[in-house]
Amino acid sequence: MAAPPVLRRRRKALAGCAAAMALTATGCGGDDEFSLPDWHAPGQNARVGDIMIRYAHVAEPQGGPWQPGDDVPAYVWLYNKGDKDDRLVGASTPNAASVDVVDADGEKVADGVSLPENKLVELERGKTHLVLRDVRETIRGGDFMKFTMKFENAGSVTFDIQAQVPVYDKSPSPTG
Repeated sequence: MAAPPVLRRRRKALAGCAAAMALTATGCGGDDEFSLPDWHAPGQNARVGDIMIRYAHVAEPQGGPWQPGDDVPAYVWLYNKGDKDDRLVGASTPNAASVDVVDADGEKVADGVSLPENKLVELERGKTHLVLRDVRETIRGGDFMKFTMKFENAGSVTFDIQAQVPVYDKSPSPTG
């Protein structure tokens, strides 16, 4: 005996939902094997070729916004998921006269940053990082600007980079 029409419609609807869920789950994976931590780190993400750009951000301004003429640090993680080495050879933004790669002491690194195959390179405070030289306008925490990174093999990518919003001490003040 055939199922009643209502039951057939329910079965078709259930099968349709299952198919839609399967198709949705298939699209969730991607080829992005570099998993991100479960915390909300500052910064923007981008990709060019085999280079994955993670947490790109301008350092938070301390005691007020960055002013025209300031040299402003920028931090980023770079992951080369390729099977050959690459190199960060330059960066630029219309908001600064230049962007330099500097070592932990602030000295300019002339030959860029080596990105070994299948490795993460962290350009952070206290390590090799980027510096926006002679910024052209005031930069407040939360502001965005165009930022271009150029790699020897992967090519160039332009994306918006954000100035990190300052986090102030939340402890109570002595006056209450």
